[in-house]
Amino acid sequence: MVNIVFNASRLLLMLVLLVSSVGITRAQENTIPVKVFIGAMFEIGANSGDKAGEFQHWYERYWLNAQPIKVRGASGPVWCNQDGVCGAVLGMGKVRSSSSLQAILLSDRFDFSKAYFMLSGVAGAPPTKATIGSVIWADWLVDYDLGHRWAAEEGRPGAPTFMPRKGYEDIRVIKLNPQLVDWAMVLTKDTPLLDSAAAKSYRARYPQAIARGGPFVGVGTHFTGDCFFHGPGLSAQAQYMAKLYNVDDYTVTEMEGVALAYVIRQLYGIDRVMALRTVVNFDQGSPGETTLEHLDPAPGKTAGGFAESVENEARVGERVVDYIVTHWNEWKNGIPARQS
Repeated sequence: MVNIVFNASRLLLMLVLLVSSVGITRAQENTIPVKVFIGAMFEIGANSGDKAGEFQHWYERYWLNAQPIKVRGASGPVWCNQDGVCGAVLGMGKVRSSSSLQAILLSDRFDFSKAYFMLSGVAGAPPTKATIGSVIWADWLVDYDLGHRWAAEEGRPGAPTFMPRKGYEDIRVIKLNPQLVDWAMVLTKDTPLLDSAAAKSYRARYPQAIARGGPFVGVGTHFTGDCFFHGPGLSAQAQYMAKLYNVDDYTVTEMEGVALAYVIRQLYGIDRVMALRTVVNFDQGSPGETTLEHLDPAPGKTAGGFAESVENEARVGERVVDYIVTHWNEWKNGIPARQS
């Protein structure tokens, strides 16, 4: 009798283990190994066929035939193709985008253990650093919001109105992998970029040579802030912050980068993270234009060039995505040394 009970228990245990192993095998079979993940922050309408936002040109390049994968906690579905290129609209702002990305990274539908990440979107820029239609890779991501601020009239005349908050040194500044940034620039620096008559006309209002010039591919610091800071005064404050943090002077302003990079760093490290932004506006007005006038321009006074800018970003970014996927055997275990 004892042997019968023992054998029955043993058989039951074997059945449980068998069912469990089958379940694990099926889950593994359904897991998508991701080679490159592209994160955009918003889309204007549909993913294809209408006015493009940040995601549409990526979608039309990689996921026209893909099926949406819903992820609990994410702002929208994830799309993946047969080559292991996945992407999603994460949502605007640090909170929404980072919570969405974390939900995706923790989902058992995907294997991100060898993935490269491309954080993309539109941005503003000071007219001394870039111009409409430019595409800027990040070497540093800086949080504009973490710190103490006060009204100018409450401090010494002409003195800075910002002080860093202690305890956030490892969060407010994230340095991206210089080797990967170097690869990105080598692969994309000669990318043909679109321009428009409207953007050229708008640039002519600014005296700075870079602002008046044509769009280009470059590298610089990305400042991340939920607040759309605007005007020469706050631009000077951002430059002051860059000096405090010992990073390159800021080149573009955006809303999500440092938060997204932090989420990825916590789970997979920072070595495979890239961030690129395309410039769609200047972060301050032209001479004779007040900050409020620039924020709320009259008809015909807007920057122009948005459609060309978002296309430029995809043109630049796809060169890196396609290169990594095409040369996956060299890239899957880490960034290869670049032959000079």
